[in-house]
Amino acid sequence: MNTKKIDFSITNNPDSASGTYIRIIMMGLKYKLLLVLGIISIFFAVGFQLWMPILIGNGVENISKIVTNSNQVDQSQFILIGIYLLLASSMRGVFTGLYNYMGESIGQHIGYELRLLYYEKLQRLSFSYHSNIHSGDLITRALLDIEGVSMFVRTAFLRTIFLILLLGIGMYMVINTDLVLGLLSLSFVPFAGWRSISTRLQLRTSWYKLQEKMSTLTKVMDENMAGIRVVRSFFSQKFEMRKFDKASKETLNIANEQVEIRSINISLISTSFLISMGLVIWIGGIKVIQGNMTIGELATFLAFMSILQAPVRMLGMMVNAFARGAASGGRLFAVLDMDPEIKESKNAKDLSNAKGILKFNNVNFGYEGERTLTNINFEATPGHTIGIVGPPGSGKSTIAHLIPRFYDPTSGSITIDNVDIKDITLESLRHLVSVVEQDSFLFTASIDQNVAYGNPWAEDRDVEVATKNTQLYNYIANLPNKFNTMVGERGVSLSGGQRQRLSIARSILLKPKIIIFDDSTSAVDAATEQKIRIALREATKSRTSIIISHRLSSLMHADEIIFLEFGKIQERGTHEELISKGGKYSELYELQIRPKVN
Repeated sequence: MNTKKIDFSITNNPDSASGTYIRIIMMGLKYKLLLVLGIISIFFAVGFQLWMPILIGNGVENISKIVTNSNQVDQSQFILIGIYLLLASSMRGVFTGLYNYMGESIGQHIGYELRLLYYEKLQRLSFSYHSNIHSGDLITRALLDIEGVSMFVRTAFLRTIFLILLLGIGMYMVINTDLVLGLLSLSFVPFAGWRSISTRLQLRTSWYKLQEKMSTLTKVMDENMAGIRVVRSFFSQKFEMRKFDKASKETLNIANEQVEIRSINISLISTSFLISMGLVIWIGGIKVIQGNMTIGELATFLAFMSILQAPVRMLGMMVNAFARGAASGGRLFAVLDMDPEIKESKNAKDLSNAKGILKFNNVNFGYEGERTLTNINFEATPGHTIGIVGPPGSGKSTIAHLIPRFYDPTSGSITIDNVDIKDITLESLRHLVSVVEQDSFLFTASIDQNVAYGNPWAEDRDVEVATKNTQLYNYIANLPNKFNTMVGERGVSLSGGQRQRLSIARSILLKPKIIIFDDSTSAVDAATEQKIRIALREATKSRTSIIISHRLSSLMHADEIIFLEFGKIQERGTHEELISKGGKYSELYELQIRPKVN
């Protein structure tokens, strides 16, 4: 994936609004051409906009002269002023449109870049992170928070420059013309600034709450859609509707709170603006009556203030964009700043021509401080099958997850060909090791695309062989579209056993050196499982195999069987050796196998 490198080291505190703004602006600075064109357009837009009050003032001055003495005025000047006013209005519109387009373009580019960076970060974050956060929250950040950052750039970034220039140059012009009226015409600015800062802080807190509630709303919907069969089976549609309605109302209340904050802010700023205009008309009228100012100069002041109405209204949107940008950017950068727990060492190398000799050396592991595995030692070699069995929660799947480094041991080491897996690149390691999980996730794609997911360039013949080894080929061959048949979301168009067999086919297609079956045939009937095992013996005879299962029939043929309990190896040996010991394995055998035999 080709993404631009971004230095996010400016601030490590996502709660810092100023730091968040700086990081977003730094991203925008990379699009130099768009930014330069936008700023140039702003200068022209401001220039033409400030020219308009001057033209209007000159026009009013000429009208006043006509009223007093029509013979002293060249009426052709009205035509010229009209042409200039039309030109200024048109060019102001053109350049305002240009800088808005540039701002929109920069915002969309940043949004695109953030989506890639965010998605890439999620691919690299450790399983422990994904285990402790709901996918609905991640989706909300990917959609709403990135849109919030993009909106800040589109709505507030270049417009802030526009507003500063307009007020700065305009302030110089009116104060230079008349100090008192100039100050009166700008008297609303301090109040507007204070209200904007106060409102931004209120809205920022509100946006954080809203984004969290939107995450909750997404979670509720995601769980409902994923568990729709359970919902229907237990006739819980009304309960789910009440739950969704509650989350929706909480979201609506916060949204209404934002509307109220923004409305009050805009109303107060508009009122202060109108008061300033009233004062200018009052004091300016007195000056005109006293002869200290011409009516054209007063018209220039009033025209200037009228032009400021649009930026005043714009200020409300900008404040909202600043607040949302800080909240959304803070939530988003909190994820982008995360350091994955599973990282490659600086000296990590690809393990080429690996044999696949796997060793656990005094491995200990715990989830969040709770010990899961204690002093695990075993060795598995090519052509050698290790079976792991034990009660639920004994640590069987944990062993499977440690080998490809989904997690790292808290102590001890795991080696492949006497090389610590921490010294092997993750890409190389995960090409060497394939884990077939019990929960077989299938993508919304054709059967052949799902089988060849790990190697999209696999030959059709290899895909067919993989499905034959998993006893799935005959079923696929009888489908109308055969291997081109689409598999629904989560593989819902296939049975549980068929999904597991397809998942096994996907793994063996890659021909890994070490293959781990983690209860991967739990949904397959015993007869089909037996056929799969026979077929897989040939496919895995030169590979290291680990079979994790609750069913003894799945691993009785293993060269060595390990019985786990409470994260410790309680017994180990061949099936016959363990039966002869009369221990826990033998008890489990009596419980599972003997009743069926009798």
